[in-house]
Amino acid sequence: MSEEHTPADAPSPGASKIQTGIENDYYSQEVHGPFELFSMDAFELEEGETLRNCTIAYTTFGELSDEKDNAVLFPHMYSGTSKDMEIYVGEEMALDPNEYFIVLPNQIGGGLSTSPHNTPPPVGQGDFPDVRISDDVRAQHKLITEEFGIEELQLVLGWSMGAQQTYEWAVRYPEMVKRAMPISGTARNPVLSGLLVDALRTAITSDPNWEGGHYTDPHAVREGLQHHARIWALMGTSSALWRDEEWREAGFSSLSDFMYGMWDEWFLPMDPNDLLCMAWKWKHADVSRVTGGDLEEALGRIEARTYVTPFDTDMVFTLEDHEDDEEMIPDSDLNPISTPWGHFGMFGFDPSDMERVDETIGELLDESV
Repeated sequence: MSEEHTPADAPSPGASKIQTGIENDYYSQEVHGPFELFSMDAFELEEGETLRNCTIAYTTFGELSDEKDNAVLFPHMYSGTSKDMEIYVGEEMALDPNEYFIVLPNQIGGGLSTSPHNTPPPVGQGDFPDVRISDDVRAQHKLITEEFGIEELQLVLGWSMGAQQTYEWAVRYPEMVKRAMPISGTARNPVLSGLLVDALRTAITSDPNWEGGHYTDPHAVREGLQHHARIWALMGTSSALWRDEEWREAGFSSLSDFMYGMWDEWFLPMDPNDLLCMAWKWKHADVSRVTGGDLEEALGRIEARTYVTPFDTDMVFTLEDHEDDEEMIPDSDLNPISTPWGHFGMFGFDPSDMERVDETIGELLDESV
C-alpha cells in the first residue's frame, strides 16, 4: 500500500449522495419566491417512513410583536404554493402586514419544500413516501414554535387543502389556535372528493411517458397533466360558469382560450409526482384519526372561534359537507360565499368573491376571543 493510499473510514456513498432530483424551473425563487427554508433533518412521517434533510419552504409578511401575539398561519391548497395565497395579504386588507405577522408555509410534496421531484434516490420521484395532512401540520408546528417561539396563533386559515390543514391545526393543537377559518374544505375528505382524486391520479399515471413515476424530463407527462387539467375544469367550477359564460368576465375571449389560458397554463408546468403526493394526502385527510375515527369528538376538541366558509356552488367540497362539519364545532358559524366559480372562487376571477373572502377574514379577526 502506498503512502498516499489510506483505508477508507466509511463505506462508498449511496444513491442519495451522488444523484439528485429533477430540475424544474417552475419551482424556483424566480417564480414563487422569495422564500426561506426551515430544516428538520430527519422527519418521521406518520406512515412510518423518514424524510432525511426534510425542509419546509415558507415566507412571512409583517413583524412578529415582542409579545408574539399577532401571528397568523395561512397554509396553501393542492397544486399551489405560498405565493398563491399572497393575494390576500396587503395593506388595507384584513391580513395587513402592518398589524399581523403572517406565515405562509408550503406543503411537504408541494414543490418548494422537500418533494418528490427535488429528492434524490432512493426515495425521490415515484418512490417518495406517502405524506399526510397531519405530517404537514406537525412540521408547521415545529416551524412556528422552534423558529419563531410562537405559542398562540390569532388565526389559522386556508382554502381547500389549506382548509384541511386548518382543521388539523384546530383539532391537534386546540390551545394554540384562537380563530380558525377553513375555506372550501372539510375536516374529513368526502367520498365524492376522493373519487375526484382517483380520476386525477389516473389521468397522470395513464400517460405513456409516466414511466412509473421515474421520468427524466420534467415536462414529459404533458398529456396526463392536460387530462388532469380538464377534469379540474369540470369539477372545480359550476354549471352556471359554463351556461352563462362567466369566464368571459375574467378576460378569456373564447372557450378554447379559457381552457388553454387558464387550466393548461396553471397545471402544465407542474411536476406530476408532486401533484400525486398532494393528492394522496388530500384524499386521506381526516381529523378524526386523533380520536379513533369519531369525527364529532374530534371537532368537539376545537376551542377556536371558527368560521366555516364554503363556496356555495363548490362540487369538490359541497355546501352540505360544510354544514355537517359546522354543526359539530362548538363555537362556529357558517359563512357561505355565493359564486359561479365553484371551488375556484378563491382565485378572485370575480373580484367580488375575493372581496367577500377578505371581508369574512376581517370579521373573524375583529371578534374577541
